Amino acid sequence: MTRVHATPNGLVEFSPQEETARNIEEQAWNNASAIRKLLDIKEIRLQKLIETDYLANSDVTMPDNIKTWRQSLRDIPQDFSTEEQYDLLLARDEETGKLTHSIWSKP
Repeated sequence: MTRVHATPNGLVEFSPQEETARNIEEQAWNNASAIRKLLDIKEIRLQKLIETDYLANSDVTMPDNIKTWRQSLRDIPQDFSTEEQYDLLLARDEETGKLTHSIWSKP
C-alpha cells in the first residue's frame, strides 16, 4: 500500500526515502512494545502500592498477607520478563475493563 501525505494541493505519494524513513520509525515503535508495556505495568504497580502505603506507618501493624502481596508487586520486573507475560499482566475483562491477573487483587 502506497503511503501519502495530505497537502493543500491534495494527496502526494511518499518518496522512496520517506517510505524508508517511515518503515524505520514503525519498526522502532514495534520494537519498543515490551518497554511500553513494562512502563504501564510499573505504573499500575505503583498505584497498588500507594493504596496500601498507609499500612506501613509505624503505628499500624501490616498484616502478613498484605506484606506478601506488596512484595509480589515489587517482584514483578524479575518474575515477569517477557512480552507474553506482560500481556497476561495487562489483560482486562472485556465487560468491566478491570485487570484480570490475580497479582493485582489485594488480599
